[in-house]
Amino acid sequence: MTTKYIGQRMKRFEDPPLLIGEGSYVDDKKLPDMLHCYFLRSPIAHARIRSIDTSEALAMDGVEAVFTNTDVGHLRRLQSFEIEGHDMNLPLHPILADDRVCYVGQTIALVAARDRYLARDAAERIKIDYEPLPVVTDPVAAVEEGATLVHEHLGTNAPMEVALGNSAAEMDAAKAQAHTVVRQSYHIQRITAAPMEGRAVLAIYDDSVDHLTFYTSTQVPHIVQEELGRCLDRPKESIRVIAPDVGGGFGQKGDPFPEEIAMAHMAITLKKPIKWVETRSENMAASQARGYHTEAEAAVDADGRLLGVHVRAIADVGAFFIGTTVVPPYNSLHRTIGPYKAPIVQMEVMAVTTNKPTTSPYRGAGGPEGAFAMERTMDLIAKELGMDPIDVRRINMLSPDAFPYTTPTGYTYDSGNFSPALDQALQLADYAGLREQQRNRDPNGPLMGVGISTFMKATGGLGPMRDGNARVEVDPDGAVRVYTEVSPHGQGQETSFAQVTAEVLGITPAQVKVHHGDTDTAPFGWGSIASRGTPAGGSAIYEASLQTRAHLAQIASDLLECPAEAVQFSDGRAHNQNNPDQSVTFEQVTSNLDPGTNFPATYSLPLNPFAFGAHIVAVEIDRDTGEISFLKYATVQDCGTQLNPMLVEAQVEGSIAQGLGQALMEEHAHSPDGQPLNGTFLDYAMPTAEDMPPLDQGFQQTPSPANPLGVKGIGEVATVGAPPAIAGAIVDALSRAGVSHIDTPITSQKVWQALQQAGEMQ
Repeated sequence: MTTKYIGQRMKRFEDPPLLIGEGSYVDDKKLPDMLHCYFLRSPIAHARIRSIDTSEALAMDGVEAVFTNTDVGHLRRLQSFEIEGHDMNLPLHPILADDRVCYVGQTIALVAARDRYLARDAAERIKIDYEPLPVVTDPVAAVEEGATLVHEHLGTNAPMEVALGNSAAEMDAAKAQAHTVVRQSYHIQRITAAPMEGRAVLAIYDDSVDHLTFYTSTQVPHIVQEELGRCLDRPKESIRVIAPDVGGGFGQKGDPFPEEIAMAHMAITLKKPIKWVETRSENMAASQARGYHTEAEAAVDADGRLLGVHVRAIADVGAFFIGTTVVPPYNSLHRTIGPYKAPIVQMEVMAVTTNKPTTSPYRGAGGPEGAFAMERTMDLIAKELGMDPIDVRRINMLSPDAFPYTTPTGYTYDSGNFSPALDQALQLADYAGLREQQRNRDPNGPLMGVGISTFMKATGGLGPMRDGNARVEVDPDGAVRVYTEVSPHGQGQETSFAQVTAEVLGITPAQVKVHHGDTDTAPFGWGSIASRGTPAGGSAIYEASLQTRAHLAQIASDLLECPAEAVQFSDGRAHNQNNPDQSVTFEQVTSNLDPGTNFPATYSLPLNPFAFGAHIVAVEIDRDTGEISFLKYATVQDCGTQLNPMLVEAQVEGSIAQGLGQALMEEHAHSPDGQPLNGTFLDYAMPTAEDMPPLDQGFQQTPSPANPLGVKGIGEVATVGAPPAIAGAIVDALSRAGVSHIDTPITSQKVWQALQQAGEMQ
């Protein structure tokens, strides 16, 4: 009987070298005559650049070059992802600032010197004459008549407007027949991914063969290669991109950045290896996420059934667009409605430019923004109708026989069975017991609240991201190598992908080596973004493994003198199912192969697999201090087939940690003149292990019909559900004091102020 590895709990193969300090990151690489680079960045949020004087910097001993827009202005700007069917006139990010800067931290000049400290000292000698311009930081005010324009030539601060779903007239009709209409505004603050390793580049140009080797800390090696080729106007085949060990990405490293283009151009120009490793303050200013102001209204009947949902969102995308800046706003339109059925859904978003850093996807990429508005609105419906928030959700949930289900915005859900997951979460949390505790609380003691979220997360990505590519290579000695375009950086896919191939070929996962992160060896693909890695990339590996097995079965059939269909691979051997005593070793079969025999495969997801989750949170709030304590956190996720439950559990824990940060403490704030108010870890709060509540985790497995493994992505799912569940629990507690809403981050100070204000009003 074939040994089953899919579904087994296995420790990650990737961990031992990382745990003993033998990882290899970009900054670990050192070469003779290597130059170090530093980017001079704007200290002003909006200004015209009258002049730049680099002479003093260039005169310093050990300074090799200083590049400004004069040197790179001929390069193409990074292109933006296109949303089919929607016209957009997007301001693309310049490689180095042209005649103006539009946010604090924008790159103006690039200095190369013999060490990074000298490069920074030289950058400080560059003299720039600025003409300050008016600044706009409030995205809501940015779209009002007469507002300051970030880009005057566009004539608007809303270069991207998208509407999906039903018409305003249809929504008005739904409201007209409703028992009640619930309305609420939600503000979701800007936050950042804060990976352990910031962005880093080592560019090596060999002019003898006109070839660029480009090490970079990225989630998308092939996309970086494509953009380097396009922006530099050179064949992509002359560029090799390598992502070595990557210390976290979370979406922030899912785009090529202007710094990468500038570094590549400088390396080619100087014909010397050059390295840049960003500082933490640079990373904090480089790419931020979220930043939404949402107006939501829901029309419901007397039983709490949704008749219509209208959401109008303003997304603060910052000054410029890079590759996937458009994706979270667009995704939020599709993902707001979640696991619920509403006959009328009207969704609108404006992506608004401000004098702030650009935004890019961050764990969830539009899912957390949409789910927060929907889940908090479901709580308000329950409050308005005097219903239990669980009942409001149940009555609106899609039933298992509804799938595949196409939403009014055009998304098609592949599968789902939500009630068992919700039931399990209720049991894990002892929901009835929590409500009983709440009812029996001392009216003068700490406040207690219970929050719920039920939510979905699309996995697989948009358009071409759903195409996965892989190659399985087998040598005569039985060595098996998997080459994947997925570029994992902490997900554990070197282990889970080996489990897939091992099960198909009847060998152990330890016999399979997974290779990734190198455009010279891995097939083309979109890397690790949008929870596409396992549904798209893993499915391609499965298909390539099946092709490999079929070829090996033909060889084994000759050795065993039986039909190929009678050959079974298990326990490192090929068996004749017609004669159980007859078998040969895996190596005896592979010895008939030519070295490097390989089997490529592509798998295209016909539609996105949708994961589901249910979170139930109980909190306690100190009336005197506003301090929030967790009493319970129960979570159930359904990501379809689990390749490795241990990895799934770890992904859920990490997702909840980042969702907790958004709910309670993280915020990128800017002053009215565009200055960042928390540009380092000294003043940007993030959750630590001490802040994490114990998690009661449960799982359901509803296999996806969209891929042969039945998998759905898991890495981002819990980040979608954590903020509304936590916020809902806090507001539920504060409702006893007359508080109906607080915007995130819900700090103890905000809670205390709300309690004081509520006390004054009573």
